[in-house]
Amino acid sequence: MEKYVVELTSEEQKQLAQLVSKGKTAARKITHARVLLQANESQDGPAWTDKQISEAFGIHTNTIHGIRRRFVEHGLQAALDRKKQDHPSRKPIVDGDVEAHLIALRCGDPPESKSSWNLRLLADKLVELEIVPSISHETVRQALKKK
Repeated sequence: MEKYVVELTSEEQKQLAQLVSKGKTAARKITHARVLLQANESQDGPAWTDKQISEAFGIHTNTIHGIRRRFVEHGLQAALDRKKQDHPSRKPIVDGDVEAHLIALRCGDPPESKSSWNLRLLADKLVELEIVPSISHETVRQALKKK
């Protein structure tokens, strides 16, 4: 496994130290900041090894390797943030086609027995029209909220 050398500037060290000391952000992000601080080759003392970091913070060495790699290849913010999936495990239910049908439904007249559309009615109608096999009212809400 190739070793990526972390060399933080004094500004980056200061930023990470503030992030860790405040503790007002996601625990994963704080852990990533701690990993970078300990892996820093440009600090006063020697940098910790991946094994030392793994034992100290209770995370796998592969995670540490990924943090190092993202820092070297993409910078500080990429190392702190969660990596985007290259191939998401599921396709989104609401794509452009479904969204177009949903908006058209919402703009159209509601069913005869109702005075207006609600999220559950819209979800049921999308399934009834076989636009989607199933959809929750919450997914409908999120899709409409984007607009």
